[in-house]
Amino acid sequence: MIERQFVLGKKKQFEIQNYLFESLKRAGLSSVEIKRTPLGERIIIHTTRPGLVVGRSGSNIKKLTAELKSKFKLENPQIEIAEVENPSLDPKVIAEKIIVSLERYGSKRFKAILHKAVEEVMNAGALGVEIVLSGKVPSARAKSWRVAVGYLRKCGDVAIEGIRRANRQAKLKSGVVGVKVSITPPDLDLMDKIDLDKLNKEAETAEVVEEKESKKDVEKKDNKTEKSEEEKQSRKSRHSKTSKSSKSSKKSEKSD
Repeated sequence: MIERQFVLGKKKQFEIQNYLFESLKRAGLSSVEIKRTPLGERIIIHTTRPGLVVGRSGSNIKKLTAELKSKFKLENPQIEIAEVENPSLDPKVIAEKIIVSLERYGSKRFKAILHKAVEEVMNAGALGVEIVLSGKVPSARAKSWRVAVGYLRKCGDVAIEGIRRANRQAKLKSGVVGVKVSITPPDLDLMDKIDLDKLNKEAETAEVVEEKESKKDVEKKDNKTEKSEEEKQSRKSRHSKTSKSSKSSKKSEKSD
């Protein structure tokens, strides 16, 4: 019974998210979070156009809360709006822009639309981007067009958790067209990433340290040679003194 309740709860969340994405198509939605609180359900909408979601004097939010209460039987839904910090690095926002431009200008200008989206993502600082368009574009037969720039991992843990992905569908006159967007964010920690500036700085610091150590070694050697020379001279002076004293003692013995 508990497992069934969890499944039903997740299914309900998925339906609410799909409903909000469909009802707020042109508002630039990125993601929808649903959290349960003692006061009711807290729904956080991440969007690039908060004004369209709110509406005039909050008319859209009131309408959405009433529809959520009646359609999904929510007791007290509280809608909050959060603005997306960098929409050019969000694959869902980019996919929605591509869909809007395809529905407005048609499928004949799809190459220009894709290249413009790729340029926008790369100018925002992304390490790599890939956009795949599949469907009847522009011919009567279904094809898939791929535009990719930069670095994008296809397998491994980085590809599963680090790469941001989004799958959307555009409804055109020729049929349904699928849009897949994959973005490598600039803050992704890659194991095989090589920073040449950092390596050059490390090499320079290592050279400076080696020079200092070599200078210290040379100074130590010089000090050792000086000490050895002083010891030799002191030994010579002692030897000469002892030889002189022995000679004087021998002379005194002879005279006696």
